[in-house]
Amino acid sequence: MSSTLLTSTYSMWSAFRNCRKACEYRYQIGLVPREKDANLSFGSLIHECLQIWHETGDITAVRAFIDRACAARVSDESVRRDWHLAMAMMTGYAARYPREEFAVVALEKNFEGPIVNPDTGAASRSFVLAGKVDGIVRIGGDHYILEHKTAATIDADYLERLWTDFQIAIYSFYVEQALGIPITGVIYNVLGKARLQQSKGETEEDYQARRAELLEKSKTGKTTAKRKLPESDEDFQGRLAEKYLDPEMFHREMLYLSRDRFDVLRAELWELTQAFLDARRRKVFYQNTAFCFHHNRPCAYFPICRSNGNPNVIENFYTIAAPHEELRAPDSEPAF
Repeated sequence: MSSTLLTSTYSMWSAFRNCRKACEYRYQIGLVPREKDANLSFGSLIHECLQIWHETGDITAVRAFIDRACAARVSDESVRRDWHLAMAMMTGYAARYPREEFAVVALEKNFEGPIVNPDTGAASRSFVLAGKVDGIVRIGGDHYILEHKTAATIDADYLERLWTDFQIAIYSFYVEQALGIPITGVIYNVLGKARLQQSKGETEEDYQARRAELLEKSKTGKTTAKRKLPESDEDFQGRLAEKYLDPEMFHREMLYLSRDRFDVLRAELWELTQAFLDARRRKVFYQNTAFCFHHNRPCAYFPICRSNGNPNVIENFYTIAAPHEELRAPDSEPAF
């Protein structure tokens, strides 16, 4: 590939398709929020845990990794929540899938390939597409992309939406081209996120208020009520472990890929490149306000748009980072 070609990823094209202004902030200017998204941090942690598990089959190694990754849990409540959930989730996962029906061919595999004009067959002179798949596995003589996902709810609606996954479909095509491995389909490996919360117990004030209420209702003027103490880590892990015994907390969905769908998605990808080049040439990346609160939470760049690009907002809440962080190898011992 020519060194003049710009690397692009699904994340970039998805951002451009959803909101061109957000794409400009991230992939043209290089802005990223200083505060990391909690859901993305937890998803990254679980992906690394699954890589260790599928490489070694050693849950002790996975649990040790979680301990190291969540070293700040003593002082950071959000990291503590991640530690509890990751420990229970991965322990439950290892119990659910102690042996796999597939053979692992590759894990966390990077690829790169040309973006081609469907009408002429010529490769783009501006972009290549790069990405990373969670895994490539083999069942019998067929190869599948293994895609890990964590989800708060695994229901029929969630599973139906997997068909719309532009990313994994187009990545499957590029894996075929770059690695020479025919891909039959995708195995979505979905891990449910338990919604249980560790009880913080009662403050002395809350306890006294509850005790006074019980005394008022008591015919004897006495009560055996005791202050509710914070739930211990051991007790909370016990509750989480019981939750992850539920078979519905894990799900495997297999989707078969159509060659016709490959052609449609490649054509769409080409159209996105042309629209991007036009927007960059004219320096017009418009906002799509329909995505300001997509998934019921504000876009990472909503504060900039709301403030009309206030430099103080940018300086205080954002920093500059290289694009396509998903292509970089994770740190061996990340700290959350």
